[in-house]
Amino acid sequence: MKILLTGGTGLIGSALVNQWHDRHELIVLSRSAAKVQSQFSERAQAVTSLSEVDFNTLDAVVNLAGEPIVGKRWSDAQKQVLCDSRWHITQQLVEAIKAAQTPPKVLLSGSAIGIYGRQQSQLINEDFSHFHAEFSQHLCQHWEELALAAAGPSTRVCLLRTGIVLANNGGALQKMLPPFKAGLGGRIGSGQQFMSWIHINDMLRLTDFLLQHPTLHGAFNATAPQPVTNAQFSQTLAKVLHRPALLPMPAFVLRLMFGEMADLLLTGQRVIPANLIKAGFEFQFSELEPALRALQAH
Repeated sequence: MKILLTGGTGLIGSALVNQWHDRHELIVLSRSAAKVQSQFSERAQAVTSLSEVDFNTLDAVVNLAGEPIVGKRWSDAQKQVLCDSRWHITQQLVEAIKAAQTPPKVLLSGSAIGIYGRQQSQLINEDFSHFHAEFSQHLCQHWEELALAAAGPSTRVCLLRTGIVLANNGGALQKMLPPFKAGLGGRIGSGQQFMSWIHINDMLRLTDFLLQHPTLHGAFNATAPQPVTNAQFSQTLAKVLHRPALLPMPAFVLRLMFGEMADLLLTGQRVIPANLIKAGFEFQFSELEPALRALQAH
């Protein structure tokens, strides 16, 4: 297949390039062609503008672009950056797909479980519609609405509602490992908030699964079948590292540090991948402890 990736130099995108480069012809959209070249060498072609891409020749588009949502305080300006970095490129991709005479057969477009907003302990599948209105929910809902506009007789759209991706070389786990390895880890706030996680290998496998199954479309929760509370996550990570987890992070400290963004860490969703399981996808890592042990073995 000939595949265009946006966000191709990020955690998931770069792993997809490394997985797909010998099977597919890959084009990576990036502000920096030099970055793509240095990261992937001959494994992907770099473009800096969609005008360089003939959408009539593409088989698939994988849209993962977006400023990282965790890391900076959510000032009004930062919120605008988070929205624009997702919405603008998605809108441009949809326009290019709709303008093509022989458009790509599939758009796999990023989203996040943040679309559900903060929830309690009830299990949430893709049919859940009682969204809690807040910034992350608004960000994801509009992102999905834009992507779904690409759907038509020739193009199916799959929405990747991604949870916390566990990987050694980026994302949440990379930030958590240093304090936990030093014995300074612990639950966040009450620890009762749910964390819906997924091992990077399963994230890559389910993306490939959706690419290869032409009948699948709509929303898919990209999370493992066994979400855990933050307290359970902290205890399991400490156990795998053979360290104590005795130092909780009080909620007020997080709010002082991160402001509104702290709510992402202090609230959660208990999400299950009902549509993937219904479609026949089998997770390699359904439970947290084996997932963490596999990552620490590398």
